[in-house]
Amino acid sequence: MLMPSIFRRGFMNDVFDDDFFMDGFKNQKSIGSTDIKELENSYLLEVELPGFAKEDIKAEINNGYLVITASHNENKDEKDNEGRYIRKERYTGQCTRSFYIGENLTQEDIKGKFENGILKLEVPKKEIQEKIPEKRYIQIEG
Repeated sequence: MLMPSIFRRGFMNDVFDDDFFMDGFKNQKSIGSTDIKELENSYLLEVELPGFAKEDIKAEINNGYLVITASHNENKDEKDNEGRYIRKERYTGQCTRSFYIGENLTQEDIKGKFENGILKLEVPKKEIQEKIPEKRYIQIEG
């Protein structure tokens, strides 16, 4: 004897496909969005880092790359007297962006400023000096 199901087909799949559970992740890809403007003698990078403090941000030069890292850790175990969290959207994590600037710039060449959630870095224009590979001969036997 066949009985109709009280659950519609794909019931459990529908629960996890619901935007209620996923829309907290939709805007995270916009963290670190960068505008690069070419000025007469430099480039101006404007990196969006909403929710980060100046202390959370690090910029460094590593092998010719300008590497910008922002990390935030909200490690609070606060419990509400009226219940438990169903959804918590405050960002905890790290984002990193890197841009090739050449190997002839130092950290003293770059000026940085952070205000209103936007990191502004001014990178001077310098000619990129390409490394000319040293000739190395391959020994041929025979």
